[in-house]
Amino acid sequence: MRDYYADSSVLVKQHIQEVGTVWFTKLAANNLIITSRISIVEVYSAFNRRVRENHLTRADYAQLVADFEALYLTEYQLIELTLPIVKQAKYLLEQYSLRAYDATQLASAIHVNLSLQPLANLIFLSAEPPLNCCPSRRVSH
Repeated sequence: MRDYYADSSVLVKQHIQEVGTVWFTKLAANNLIITSRISIVEVYSAFNRRVRENHLTRADYAQLVADFEALYLTEYQLIELTLPIVKQAKYLLEQYSLRAYDATQLASAIHVNLSLQPLANLIFLSAEPPLNCCPSRRVSH
Protein backbone atom coordinates (compact mmCIF):
# COMPACT_ATOMS: atom_id res chain seq x y z
CA MET A 1 0.00 0.00 0.00
CA ARG A 2 1.33 3.42 -0.99
CA ASP A 3 0.36 6.98 -0.13
CA TYR A 4 -0.80 9.14 -3.03
CA TYR A 5 -1.76 12.78 -3.10
CA ALA A 6 -4.40 13.31 -5.78
CA ASP A 7 -5.56 16.72 -6.92
CA SER A 8 -9.11 17.28 -8.15
CA SER A 9 -8.19 16.70 -11.81
CA VAL A 10 -7.42 13.10 -10.86
CA LEU A 11 -10.28 12.63 -8.39
CA VAL A 12 -12.80 13.49 -11.13
CA LYS A 13 -11.56 10.45 -13.06
CA GLN A 14 -13.26 8.10 -10.59
CA HIS A 15 -16.61 9.57 -11.54
CA ILE A 16 -16.40 10.68 -15.16
CA GLN A 17 -15.09 8.38 -17.86
CA GLU A 18 -11.97 9.92 -19.40
CA VAL A 19 -8.32 9.09 -20.02
CA GLY A 20 -6.93 7.64 -16.81
CA THR A 21 -10.24 6.56 -15.27
CA VAL A 22 -9.53 2.82 -15.19
CA TRP A 23 -5.96 3.33 -13.98
CA PHE A 24 -6.88 5.68 -11.13
CA THR A 25 -9.89 3.63 -10.03
CA LYS A 26 -7.66 0.56 -9.64
CA LEU A 27 -4.94 2.57 -7.89
CA ALA A 28 -7.41 4.17 -5.46
CA ALA A 29 -8.88 0.80 -4.51
CA ASN A 30 -5.62 -0.44 -3.01
CA ASN A 31 -3.88 2.68 -1.71
CA LEU A 32 -4.34 5.68 0.55
CA ILE A 33 -5.57 8.74 -1.35
CA ILE A 34 -4.81 12.07 0.28
CA THR A 35 -6.17 15.38 -0.98
CA SER A 36 -6.89 18.90 0.14
CA ARG A 37 -10.38 19.78 1.32
CA ILE A 38 -10.40 22.39 -1.48
CA SER A 39 -10.50 19.46 -3.92
CA ILE A 40 -14.14 18.99 -2.95
CA VAL A 41 -15.00 22.44 -4.32
CA GLU A 42 -12.94 21.85 -7.44
CA VAL A 43 -14.66 18.52 -8.16
CA TYR A 44 -18.10 20.12 -7.71
CA SER A 45 -16.94 22.81 -10.14
CA ALA A 46 -15.84 20.19 -12.69
CA PHE A 47 -19.20 18.41 -12.46
CA ASN A 48 -21.13 21.68 -12.80
CA ARG A 49 -19.09 22.75 -15.83
CA ARG A 50 -20.12 19.52 -17.54
CA VAL A 51 -23.78 20.27 -16.75
CA ARG A 52 -23.45 23.78 -18.19
CA GLU A 53 -21.81 22.34 -21.32
CA ASN A 54 -24.64 19.76 -21.62
CA HIS A 55 -22.32 16.79 -21.11
CA LEU A 56 -24.23 15.79 -17.96
CA THR A 57 -27.89 15.90 -17.04
CA ARG A 58 -29.02 17.24 -13.66
CA ALA A 59 -29.90 13.67 -12.67
CA ASP A 60 -26.40 12.45 -13.64
CA TYR A 61 -24.93 15.36 -11.69
CA ALA A 62 -26.90 14.45 -8.56
CA GLN A 63 -25.70 10.84 -8.78
CA LEU A 64 -22.07 11.87 -9.34
CA VAL A 65 -22.21 14.21 -6.35
CA ALA A 66 -23.67 11.47 -4.14
CA ASP A 67 -20.98 9.00 -5.27
CA PHE A 68 -18.20 11.55 -4.79
CA GLU A 69 -19.42 12.55 -1.32
CA ALA A 70 -19.53 8.91 -0.24
CA LEU A 71 -15.91 8.50 -1.36
CA TYR A 72 -14.44 11.62 0.16
CA LEU A 73 -16.21 11.00 3.47
CA THR A 74 -15.00 7.42 3.79
CA GLU A 75 -12.04 6.76 1.49
CA TYR A 76 -9.93 9.91 1.23
CA GLN A 77 -7.73 11.51 3.84
CA LEU A 78 -8.52 15.23 3.69
CA ILE A 79 -5.91 17.90 4.40
CA GLU A 80 -7.08 21.22 5.81
CA LEU A 81 -5.78 24.55 4.56
CA THR A 82 -3.35 25.81 7.22
CA LEU A 83 -1.06 28.82 7.47
CA PRO A 84 2.08 26.80 6.59
CA ILE A 85 0.33 25.51 3.45
CA VAL A 86 -0.74 29.06 2.52
CA LYS A 87 2.87 30.24 2.95
CA GLN A 88 4.15 27.35 0.81
CA ALA A 89 1.54 28.14 -1.86
CA LYS A 90 2.64 31.79 -1.85
CA TYR A 91 6.24 30.68 -2.35
CA LEU A 92 5.21 28.39 -5.24
CA LEU A 93 3.22 31.20 -6.88
CA GLU A 94 6.29 33.44 -6.67
CA GLN A 95 8.53 30.77 -8.23
CA TYR A 96 6.29 29.15 -10.84
CA SER A 97 3.48 30.13 -13.18
CA LEU A 98 0.66 28.34 -11.34
CA ARG A 99 -2.98 29.04 -10.68
CA ALA A 100 -3.99 29.62 -7.06
CA TYR A 101 -5.66 26.24 -6.49
CA ASP A 102 -2.84 24.40 -8.28
CA ALA A 103 -0.31 26.05 -5.98
CA THR A 104 -2.46 25.18 -2.97
CA GLN A 105 -2.73 21.55 -4.09
CA LEU A 106 1.02 21.30 -4.57
CA ALA A 107 1.72 23.05 -1.25
CA SER A 108 -0.63 20.63 0.51
CA ALA A 109 1.19 17.67 -1.02
CA ILE A 110 4.56 19.09 0.02
CA HIS A 111 3.25 19.55 3.56
CA VAL A 112 2.03 15.94 3.71
CA ASN A 113 5.23 14.62 2.16
CA LEU A 114 7.37 16.40 4.75
CA SER A 115 5.25 14.91 7.53
CA LEU A 116 5.85 11.40 6.14
CA GLN A 117 9.64 11.76 6.06
CA PRO A 118 11.77 9.72 6.56
CA LEU A 119 9.25 6.86 6.49
CA ALA A 120 7.90 7.23 2.97
CA ASN A 121 7.65 9.45 -0.07
CA LEU A 122 4.27 10.66 -1.19
CA ILE A 123 3.43 10.26 -4.88
CA PHE A 124 1.74 13.34 -6.36
CA LEU A 125 -0.97 12.74 -8.98
CA SER A 126 -2.35 15.45 -11.24
CA ALA A 127 -3.77 15.71 -14.73
CA GLU A 128 -2.94 19.44 -14.85
CA PRO A 129 -0.06 20.17 -17.26
CA PRO A 130 1.42 23.02 -15.17
CA LEU A 131 1.77 20.67 -12.21
CA ASN A 132 3.22 17.82 -14.23
CA CYS A 133 5.95 19.76 -15.97
CA CYS A 134 7.52 21.57 -13.01
CA PRO A 135 11.25 21.01 -12.62
CA SER A 136 11.95 17.59 -11.16
CA ARG A 137 13.62 18.91 -8.04
CA ARG A 138 12.33 18.94 -4.53
CA VAL A 139 10.23 22.04 -3.88
CA SER A 140 10.31 23.21 -0.29
CA HIS A 141 10.58 26.42 1.67
